[in-house]
Amino acid sequence: MTTWITVCDTCKHDDWNAETQPQTDGELLAEAVEKAAIGAEGIKTRRVSCLMGCSHSCNIAIQAPGKLAYTLGKFDSSEESAMGIVEYASKHAASETGQVPFREWPKAIKGHFITRHPPVPDNE
Repeated sequence: MTTWITVCDTCKHDDWNAETQPQTDGELLAEAVEKAAIGAEGIKTRRVSCLMGCSHSCNIAIQAPGKLAYTLGKFDSSEESAMGIVEYASKHAASETGQVPFREWPKAIKGHFITRHPPVPDNE
C-alpha cells in the first residue's frame, strides 16, 4: 500500500517576496521532498495548490487508504526537513494503522503536527 506525501506548493512564509524569490517556499519544499523520496519504498509524492493551512506554512499531508492521516506544517525547505518528512512517511507506510510511536519520530518533524484524521470508513 502506498503512503502519499502531499506538499502544498503555494505555501509562502510571511517574509516571502515575489520580487526576490522566483519560487514559493512550498515549491522549494516540494522539490526537496521529491528528491528525498527517490527510492523510498511505498512512498509517493504529489503537489497540490493549497492545503488551506496558510498560518502554518509550509504544509504537507501524509495519507494512505485505511490509515490515520496527518497534516504537518511550519517547515522550511531544508534537506533536513525533507528527509524527516520522508522518514516519517516510511514509518507511516510500515505501520498497519498509520500511527507511529513518538519515540520513532524523526527529530525534524517533532513540533510540526497540526491535525490527525481517522481513516474514512470503508462501509456506510
